[in-house]
Amino acid sequence: MDRPGALAELRAAVTRFAGEHTPRDPGWCVALSGGPDSLALTAAAAALRPTTALIVDHQLQRDSAEVARTAQAQALTVGCVAARILRVEVGAVGGPEAAARSARYAALDEVRGGAAVLLAHTLDDQAETVLLGLGRGSGPRSIAGMRSYDPPWGRPLLGVRRAVTAAACAELQLTPWSDPHNTDARFTRVRLRTEVLPLLEDVLGGGVAEALARTADALRADGEVLDVLAAQVLDRARRADGLAVAELTEVAPAVRRRVLRAWLLAGGARGLTDRHVRGVEALVSAWHGQGGVAVPGSRPGHRLFAARRAGTLTLHIEPVRRTASAGPQLPG
Repeated sequence: MDRPGALAELRAAVTRFAGEHTPRDPGWCVALSGGPDSLALTAAAAALRPTTALIVDHQLQRDSAEVARTAQAQALTVGCVAARILRVEVGAVGGPEAAARSARYAALDEVRGGAAVLLAHTLDDQAETVLLGLGRGSGPRSIAGMRSYDPPWGRPLLGVRRAVTAAACAELQLTPWSDPHNTDARFTRVRLRTEVLPLLEDVLGGGVAEALARTADALRADGEVLDVLAAQVLDRARRADGLAVAELTEVAPAVRRRVLRAWLLAGGARGLTDRHVRGVEALVSAWHGQGGVAVPGSRPGHRLFAARRAGTLTLHIEPVRRTASAGPQLPG
């Protein structure tokens, strides 16, 4: 049987997503950068439901305003009912990629008006995410990759290869924008895309991206079961002043770490790594009277501090102490 055309494949993927996750939604938004993935997704989504394109201008490149206006015109050409340009100021917290992502998601969330926002992450993006998680030792949650639907964010193309979106744009006679950041080797994800994954495909005989995506699916399914168990334990352990240690001591470590992660996030933690969570877990599983554990928080100049007192895990905020520079040292 002949494979369907690229645009037909995309429309089928978006239709499946809509039936599984947003069957009653009258319309939705699409995050449009102007690149081939988001442009193809916008066209497929607009053919199915009333679609508003949201174009975030990060103002990080000289021609960003022109790129945004071109994407806006293309969105209306493929049938969107509206196309809005959102100009954002990108900070510096977490590095350029993380800061741009934070600004983008905040802007999209602010204007979506309660509608789901479709994101153009593909199977290739999922494979890169899994590799990043493996390389950083971030634990199974990170290796499980991106969810197809994590309201309000929808990713209908997680089963579609990046080459299909480029082919769909060609079928539509659309010229997508080529982001120079996507070929800039200073970014880790770019090197994964252009160097690591091709090498793995060559060494392992192909099919690596699909295999990584299947691994993510399997880990995510397991993780969802553990999350349900962790939520039950968290409810039992929660106290007005923290968490009861006695409720956590006999819990399986995989569940206990999920309990602690959820508790820390609810308390204002951000950017948690597996190392942070395991450090807090040691207050339960390897207690010998040690001091507390610092974890990153969301308030600039402050950090969260988890400690154990009288059988209870507590969490409080304290300022980060900065030591004065001693200045240059003269040679002796």
